[in-house]
Formats: sequence, C-alpha cells, structure tokens
Amino acid sequence: MPDVRLASPQGRWILLTTVLGSSMALLDSTVVNVALPRIGQDLDADLAALQWTVNAYMVTLAGLILLGGSLGDRYGRRKVFVIGVVWFAAASLLCGLAPNAGVLVAARALQGAGGALLTPGSLALIQASFHPDDRGRAVGLWSGFGGIGAAVGPFLGGWLVDGPGWRWVFLLNVPLALVCAPIAVRHVPESDARSGARGAGVLDAEAVDAGALGAKTPGRAPRGHFDVLGAALGALALALVTYALIEAPGGSPFVGPVAVAGVAAGVAFVVVERRRPEPMMPPDIFASRQFTAVNLVTLCVYAAFGGFFFLSAVQLQVVAGYSALGAGTALLPTTVLMLLLSARSGELAERIGPRLPLTVGPLLCAAGMLLMLRVGEDAHYLTDVLPAVLVLGLGMVSLVAPLTATVLASVDVSRAGLASGINNAAARAAGLVAVAALPLVTGMGPEAYRSAPAFDHAFDRAMVVCAGVLVVGAVLAWTTVRRPAPGCRKPECRRHGSVVAPPLEGGRRG
Repeated sequence: MPDVRLASPQGRWILLTTVLGSSMALLDSTVVNVALPRIGQDLDADLAALQWTVNAYMVTLAGLILLGGSLGDRYGRRKVFVIGVVWFAAASLLCGLAPNAGVLVAARALQGAGGALLTPGSLALIQASFHPDDRGRAVGLWSGFGGIGAAVGPFLGGWLVDGPGWRWVFLLNVPLALVCAPIAVRHVPESDARSGARGAGVLDAEAVDAGALGAKTPGRAPRGHFDVLGAALGALALALVTYALIEAPGGSPFVGPVAVAGVAAGVAFVVVERRRPEPMMPPDIFASRQFTAVNLVTLCVYAAFGGFFFLSAVQLQVVAGYSALGAGTALLPTTVLMLLLSARSGELAERIGPRLPLTVGPLLCAAGMLLMLRVGEDAHYLTDVLPAVLVLGLGMVSLVAPLTATVLASVDVSRAGLASGINNAAARAAGLVAVAALPLVTGMGPEAYRSAPAFDHAFDRAMVVCAGVLVVGAVLAWTTVRRPAPGCRKPECRRHGSVVAPPLEGGRRG
C-alpha cells in the first residue's frame, strides 16, 4: 500500500512534479490558438496549415491516450511519466525551431504522442504514491493547480506572442521539463501493476475486466498484450478523416480516397476491438445506455468548444483588432469561472441529478456563442465580448462536472478509470473533427484569416453551427440522461479548468 503523506517533503515534491507535468500539456492546449495568426504570418501558412497545427497534436493525443495509461501500469508509472515529459519537451523544442509549417505540424504530432504518456501519467503517480487517507486531497490539489495553469495559458500565450514571439509558446516547455523530470527521478517512488499501489492509470487494469488487459493483483504481472493495433487504427482513422475534411476546400483529388480509407480504418478499429481478447476499448462498456448517451452528449458539446476556441482567438485578432495578449485575456473568464465554480456545480448536480444541468449547460453555451455574433470590427470588450464569454463560461460550469460524474456513475466502479479515459478521448476527438470541419462547412477559404470581412462572415456562420450542435447535445441529455443509482463512484477532480476535455479520473482506489 502506498504510504507517502501529503504533508511530508516527499509528498510536496510529488505534487509539484505532477502539477508541472500536467501543466505543460494544459498550457499547450490553451496557448497555441492565440498564436495561430502570428504563426500563419511568419511561416506564410494558409488556413489548412493552421488547422493542422492544432489537429496534428490532437490526433496523436486522442488516439493514444488510452494506451498511454496502460504503459505506466506495465513498465513503471514514474518511468513512463518521465519519458513523456522528456518526449514532450523535445517535440516542443522542435516546434519552436520549426523553419516551416510542415516541420511544425510533424513536431506537433510528436508532441501529442508525448502528451499521451504525460497526461494520464501525472494522475497515475498521485494515485499510486499517496496514502489512501491523503489521496483525495492530493488529487484535488493537482486538479486545482492544473486548472490555474489552464487559466494562465491564454494570458501567458498572448504575452509571449506579443513579446518574444510565438516560438516561445513552445520553447517554454523546455525549462519546465528540466525542472520536472529530475524532481520525478529523485523524489517520486516507482510503481507498476505488480506493486501494492493501485488505482493509478487511466486505463488501469482495475478499470478493465479480465477480458481486456487481464486482472492485475499486487505482486503479479499483468496478463496479455497491449492493444497496439487498436491504438494505431484509432489514430489512423482520426488522421485520415481529419485530412479529408481539411483538404476538401482545396479540391485535392486525394480527398475522396482518403475519406474512404478513414472510414474503413474506423470500421476496422471497431472490428478489431470486438474480436480482440484484450481490447483497448472494450465494446461491452457501451452496453450501458447511460454511458453511451453521455458520450454522445460529450461529442456534441466538445465539438462546439473545440470549434469556438479555435476560431474565436483568430476572430478577436483578425477582425476585432485585438493583440494576441488582448485576445488571450478576453477568453480568460471561461476558465476562471470553471475553476471557481465547478466544485459547487458538481455538488448541485448530486442533489438534483445530472439531467437538468446537462440540458441547461449546453443551452447556455449555445446562447454565449450566439452572443459572439456581436463581435466584429472595433468590438468593445465590456459590451460585446465579455457578456458572451461569461454566458459561455456559466454554461461550461453547469455541464462539465455533472458530465464527468455521470460517466463514472454509468459503469461499474471497477471500470471508472477506463470510462473516464474513453470520455476524455471522445472529447478530444470531437474537438479535432470540429476544427477540421467548420472551415469546410462555413465556406472559409485557405486565405480567409488574412481578410477581416471574409473571416468575420465565416465566423458568424460557424457560431450558428456550434450553437446548433450544442442544442442537439441538450436535447440528447434531456431525453437520455437519468439520475445515477445511490452509492456510485463520484469524481475526485472537483475543480477543473481545461476547456478542451473533461477531467481524467483514475481507477479503483486502494
């Protein structure tokens, strides 16, 4: 049984290194959007290249995050975490030194693969290291400080873009890694599935039945093999579909065949997962109607969020004339509201049930996006931008905590970690598809971000589309979500500030 106490020097070192590690990934997910217009100008990149700058990272992260959690269980959670930190920093350095858009996109894909090791690894270390009496508080502090990192991201990104330049958005990860990795090696105890520390991975063996990775018990190595084929097919399907959506406006002759190949890879993924004795994503988990329903709601709301945060940072700079710092600061209230109020939102949902919050939340978000139609040339922050951002933030507060709680409550407690990982991956996949599809749906040309009138027109259409998707999510929630049974698993991450995905939760606690 893990015995590190939170108040001990070692406990504080563990908390510090996990917060630093997770903050690297959280910062990256929020600061890059603010830098996109300047990246496009400096690298002479079209809109498709900017879409790939966001989506190359999301493809590998969403496709591999489930596999990343299980690697730590097998080979050592500290080891995999440190590898993820170093990998992420090396890819960030390559991003910062990229001479052209092609190198930047390739480096972003590598960065996402590092994030797939790093993101679940930070939570895994906390749950594997701390004494059970301190574990809940440690997870709460980790998620709270991580939320602060997410809140600082847009502000910090804007300051870097306007100051030393957009490359420092990526180079900032290098000194963070130089602090984080040595602390982890020196102060964090190693653990894996054979040790007595349990409940650690997103794809924890305790979150998967014996037909998946095989039951793990202390002192016994896990059975079976990793579902590398499933992970590869999932990432390939996302990459091919994303390529087809992004390149479709240019009329490339490869779009049709690539789209067909993407669908075929998706079908192959489903077939492999159904037939494989140790699947990465056991199909039977979707036998829970509640779990399936809440993941459909997740796809709707995070598709809208992904499209909104990708386009709004550009709208504020290209059309409204904001600096990068001004654009990043303008969007800050959404994250601050989530950080301050998400815990209370979760408590309210426990009392009244998740159905109403998961219905009202998307509707509030839809109203916030429609209010963004007021943001055009010479938009005033207090009268045009702030009302939209506040309404959107309140909507996100209303739905994110109940969403996570409903996901955990919809499956057996032994599979909570797996359910959270699937939900997190679904949210990221929805965001990347939205970033790829919205310019196509709204008629946004390759050079649209260089023209304020053209981008403004397409942005307005995109906000209407996103609002419509949110309304669909609200209808799904109202018609399908029901109150969980008493005594079900409740989230440990009470405070959450990320706008790109719901919080991760680990498996059963020891």
